[in-house]
Amino acid sequence: IFNEINKRFKKTNHDGYMERNMLHLKNNSDYDRKMANRILLKSRDLSYGMNLILRDCRISKKYVELDTSIPDAFLDELIDRLSTIAPLDHAKHVIEETFEKNDAISQGISYFNDQRFWECHEVLEGVWKSIDGEEKRLVNGLILVAAALVHYQKDEDEICISIFNRALEKLQNSSGMYYEINVDRIKSLVLDMIKTKKIFTFEI
Repeated sequence: IFNEINKRFKKTNHDGYMERNMLHLKNNSDYDRKMANRILLKSRDLSYGMNLILRDCRISKKYVELDTSIPDAFLDELIDRLSTIAPLDHAKHVIEETFEKNDAISQGISYFNDQRFWECHEVLEGVWKSIDGEEKRLVNGLILVAAALVHYQKDEDEICISIFNRALEKLQNSSGMYYEINVDRIKSLVLDMIKTKKIFTFEI
């Protein structure tokens, strides 16, 4: 059954294979995260009749981020339809990327600081799979911080705070610098957000 569902997800009836893409539209219109669900519904209206999946919308100060699966042949049409929301900044084909550890951590920092928290989460998972011990717990904590902020971008603050708590559990025995990441600073900021319930994004 699961194989059949997977085939249906990947394949369209006659238009080829669905490819997963992250579309980053420019946030030039003061969209904020409280509008994420509304923009997702509008995106689905604009793409009505197209063979695609629009599964999520996340909003940062820089981007309206849409998570979609669509045959490559129709990606340009989708981008054109969505241009009434905002012009495209860039599209990224989602594939499982493999980086050398140092490069992966550097890429994760870059994604985090660009408020592309979902992609940060994904690239750090590749690091997490290749390490063990306390370092594995530390990286898991960083992944959870990014995952929490994904929910913040969807206006899901309670879920965000819940994941922050899990992140602190993973980070409790870690301190100092991990590559270029100040672990103590992250723990302090996350703890402050948990206590005050005032969530914000920051750079690492």
